[in-house]
Amino acid sequence: MPTLLRRGKVRDIYAWRDEIWLVASDRISAYDVIMPTPIPDKGKILTALSRHWFGLTEKLCPSHVLGYDVPDGMDLPEFDGRLTRARRCEIFPVECVARGYLAGSSWEEYRQRGTVGGQAMPSGLRESDKLPQPLFTPARKNDHGHDENLSPEEARLALGDSRYDDLRGLTLSLYAWAATYAAQRGILLADTKLEFGREAGKAERVLLADEIFTPDSSRFWPADAYRPGGPQPSFDKQYLRDYLKTLTTWNKTAPGPDLPEMVVQNTRAKYLEALERLGK
Repeated sequence: MPTLLRRGKVRDIYAWRDEIWLVASDRISAYDVIMPTPIPDKGKILTALSRHWFGLTEKLCPSHVLGYDVPDGMDLPEFDGRLTRARRCEIFPVECVARGYLAGSSWEEYRQRGTVGGQAMPSGLRESDKLPQPLFTPARKNDHGHDENLSPEEARLALGDSRYDDLRGLTLSLYAWAATYAAQRGILLADTKLEFGREAGKAERVLLADEIFTPDSSRFWPADAYRPGGPQPSFDKQYLRDYLKTLTTWNKTAPGPDLPEMVVQNTRAKYLEALERLGK
């Protein structure tokens, strides 16, 4: 039977023989706090979307995926539709972020310093404006709290020049491909974060890892509602964040508040719509 290694905010990580198993739960977090109320089927939706994208992008970059089914003879019904069986690999120490629009932490940075990911931007841009060109803005993943955005110089120090250039090229190529795919389905891919690793024993083989182009790792906007100059409606947990902002009794620290049924169902609907529009 698989051995539990750790529990993340969303995924439980197991070891089985020479494989790593990722099992997506229905947990949801906001402001780095896991909510006590799960979102039904969220883990299955995330797994289905990643499975779809990994298949489509295999020619652009191979992935860590070995399969999605529980091995014969194992009775693990709780893993059905949630399991990704993966190769063991050494994950590079930065998350690879591609941004096509000015939103989230990039908007905050631009307002304060006129830069995005440490890179100078034209003056006069508005929140949610399309950037002159997609940017690679890597971040260092922290075990606690928000990820730490890195300048190009800091990322080069963490990765080395050659690896930095390789991952930048892969990230922007994957983003451009996915943004075109999403646009054909009426969705703008504002930004996304990807993780890459090096397959154990194959030092030069880079693999896509973790998840890819899901509402938990990407910012998807409906194209027909796009209005730059402020925040955009999105197919992710922004609906949950907006609800939490209305609470005057919660200070954004653990434990999180119980979620009303309406918030649970509306959040689920956002994730499900992303799957229905992008996963085919």
